[in-house]
Amino acid sequence: MSFETSTAGSPAGSAVVIGDALIDEIRDDSGVRELVGGAALNVAVGLRRLGIRTTLLAMVGDDEAGAHIQEYLADHGVELIASAAPHGSSRAVVHRAANGEPQYVFNQAARQRSIRYSDEARAAIAASDLVAISCFPFDVPAEVDALTAALGDARLAIDPNPRTGMMSDKDEFVRGFERLAAGADIVKVGADDAAILYDGDLDALRARLRGLGVRAVLATSGSAGATLETDAGTTTAPISELPGRIVDTVGAGDATLAAVAAGLVERTPEALDDWHALLERAMDIAAATCRAEGGLLRTPESLAEADRGVFGS
Repeated sequence: MSFETSTAGSPAGSAVVIGDALIDEIRDDSGVRELVGGAALNVAVGLRRLGIRTTLLAMVGDDEAGAHIQEYLADHGVELIASAAPHGSSRAVVHRAANGEPQYVFNQAARQRSIRYSDEARAAIAASDLVAISCFPFDVPAEVDALTAALGDARLAIDPNPRTGMMSDKDEFVRGFERLAAGADIVKVGADDAAILYDGDLDALRARLRGLGVRAVLATSGSAGATLETDAGTTTAPISELPGRIVDTVGAGDATLAAVAAGLVERTPEALDDWHALLERAMDIAAATCRAEGGLLRTPESLAEADRGVFGS
């Protein structure tokens, strides 16, 4: 194995991540370049870099793009259980808007993504300490039914991560997301999620999710940091200040989810101080990840490490 983890010692516990894996085709003033990406893939690689044994369940094609995705995951020590991709591997063409925010155009494979749960996948879920779900097709009832049946009593960390270019039915997406979120250990939502799926009120969304029975809600607000509401109380933390300029904010949310999920793998904190320490560490990791292009999770400690030629988005 050629992967490097960002923490010393043996991995503590295991996780399964379910969602998307794709190629980001980035087009800007520098030209065109391709990076391996996808929100769920970023979370899976992030968890592995934080020392967690991780398996990714995603749709990956039997094509050149799929080979790049598999190689990238292997380089980072993430096991892949791939679902068949009849339309090939997912791809997003990424342009930068005038405000610097990325705009995505997804291919047919991404818009029609589907995940199947083999005996191997179900065994991985059953053996895991936590299942993280991100950028899942919550607007397809059959996909939600299949996921629900495969999860059993797994502990869940969920990020709805809606993509307007992938989503076909907003109301159905909300129904599917809330069906899975009810009773989850943690749900991460951000201002974009509130704007796309609800009425834009992030505080109201946080309260709604708590009312559904979500044990902890992590509400992220970009440069303003994040709020974590739990049974033990509510705590906030600003995004951390670190040396170096901010290069790319795209992977910050995925890094935040990975950092919090890694902290939940072994146990759920009970005291508010423990939740706050977990949130502060997540803000450190999000800030570090923003100091390089792409979604590969960085920690403050790893910023000084030399790049090893493996990049993702």
